[in-house]
Amino acid sequence: MPDLWSKARREVRTQYRSAAHRTPSGQALSGCGNVKAHSCGQNMAGRQKSAVKIAPVLHSSHRPPTPARIIPSMKLAAGARKDQGFDPNVFLATIGDGRKIISVPKKQIIFAQGDNADAVFYVQEGKVRLTVVSQIGKEATIGIVSEKNFFGEGSLAGQLLRMGSAAAMTDCEILRVDKKAMMDALHREPMFSELFVKYLLARNIRYEEDLVDQLFNSSEKRLARVLLLLAHFGKEGIPETVVPKISQETLAEMVGTTRSRVSFFMNRFRKLGFIHYAGGTEGALQVHSSLLNVVLHD
Repeated sequence: MPDLWSKARREVRTQYRSAAHRTPSGQALSGCGNVKAHSCGQNMAGRQKSAVKIAPVLHSSHRPPTPARIIPSMKLAAGARKDQGFDPNVFLATIGDGRKIISVPKKQIIFAQGDNADAVFYVQEGKVRLTVVSQIGKEATIGIVSEKNFFGEGSLAGQLLRMGSAAAMTDCEILRVDKKAMMDALHREPMFSELFVKYLLARNIRYEEDLVDQLFNSSEKRLARVLLLLAHFGKEGIPETVVPKISQETLAEMVGTTRSRVSFFMNRFRKLGFIHYAGGTEGALQVHSSLLNVVLHD
């Protein structure tokens, strides 16, 4: 039995070596008969023809796109879309029903505390003051909303009644969007949804900073910070005009101190050159970058 197995293995190796050493014409180099050579040659020729047919498909110009070629094109497409930018003014103006642009003159109420919360507002021009009144009638300013910002977004979180009031500090152009239309827009347009989430996160961070500022900083530092925020400080250090004729009572409400203290600190800031009263009918106020020294000073 071992001899038979050894003989069979030798025959298989011999046939394998003879098939591996054949020429393209099908003739054996050694150890192969004419009939076997002819059949082997046909098999080899058939495989070569198949290879010839397959080779053009594998040519570099006909290869399917590899990941290395797909990824750059995807990056270019994403970059092109990013470069196009997203204008919320244009998008909100074309979302269909449930929106309208309202012109609000200075000092007019946009909505009052206790009103139905059924819409979100977007400031296109002007500035809006947000206030809240306690049960004993004490009013506090909780924020100033400038252009390209939202307010009244509590309606999207299930708020049925307004927790505060909103009034125009200047002549305003405001876009009012119904709650349902706003929800549909957020679901339909991812870029708008991303922009809105960023706004909410920035607002939440601002409230946290206000709380820390109220707990640990002096009233002088709090006033300086409020003035810098109102001036949108940070744009290349250029002093910007604050809302026209903002009263010291409003500043005192935002800072959490008395009007007399605000008056004292404002006079000090003016003498040190941190702020400048432009005068005129509007009573505009300019804030300079040097006011940062008050905030950063320990």
